[in-house]
Order: sequence, then structure tokens, then C-alpha cells
Amino acid sequence: METSQKYHTCGSTLVQTIDAPLSLVWSILRRFDNPQAYKQFVKTCNLSSGDGGEGSVREVTVVSGLPAEFSRERLDELDDESHVMMISIIGGDHRLVNYRSKTMAFVAADTEEKTVVVESYVVDVPEGNSEEETTSFADTIVGFNLKSLAKLSERVAHLKL
Repeated sequence: METSQKYHTCGSTLVQTIDAPLSLVWSILRRFDNPQAYKQFVKTCNLSSGDGGEGSVREVTVVSGLPAEFSRERLDELDDESHVMMISIIGGDHRLVNYRSKTMAFVAADTEEKTVVVESYVVDVPEGNSEEETTSFADTIVGFNLKSLAKLSERVAHLKL
């Protein structure tokens, strides 16, 4: 966990190895307009600006039961050659204020049939919360999303066999 007292932010990095080729994983991950394909907490997603490329803004409705209803997110970078995307949360009714993430996908070192996805983020710590509480909350969401991405990618990869 990284912290900064000056800005009262925290961050973390999570890693997920996926038993599917990079091209397949990236084809799912890069779809800024369709996060609900693998993000189980997303109920709906509509682009309010752009075509799904860099600079696009999406309005996400969150499933019930979470401490939020919606999120407004911007795609800051999408690099199909390097398999890197950066997203900023720019609005919403949730605790992830000034959330910025960078997600990278790589071919696994041991075999080309596996992919390693690394997601790192920085987020403001809300008043009344600790860095540990904020990191734990964000890590839970990001970790669940990465596991869901792995499950979907592996299911699709095995269907193609």
C-alpha cells in the first residue's frame, strides 16, 4: 500500500494471471464501452462522450447492494500496441474520489497461452476513512473484477479449443 499525507491518497497494485492468450484478454479488457462484460458490479454502461477511444466518457450504473448508484469515468489512454489503458473516475456518488488506474496486460513469461494483467491505482482517502479502509475497499472491487475477467477469458479460450 502506498500513501501520501500531503494529498491524503492511497494506492495499490493487483496482479492476475489468466489462462488465455493476450489477444483474447485484451479484446475484452479494452472495451471501455462494455465493462459489464466482466465487471459484475456494473449494471449498465452508456457512453456520454466519444466512441470508446481515448477521451471517451462513460456513465456506469452500479448493481444494487453497493454503497453507490453511478460512476462517471473517462478513458485517458488506450494503447493497443502496448496493451495499456488508463481510466479516471471523474464523478459519481461513491467513495472512489479522484480514482486513477493503469491496467497493463502482458504475455506470461512461462507460456504464450497465458496473460498477466496488472492493475494499479491511486485514489483519495475520503474524510472519516483511513488509508487501510480505502485500500481494502478498492482492492476488493479491483480484485473481483480481475478474477471475473480471468473467468470470462478462460471460458471463452476453452470454447475456442
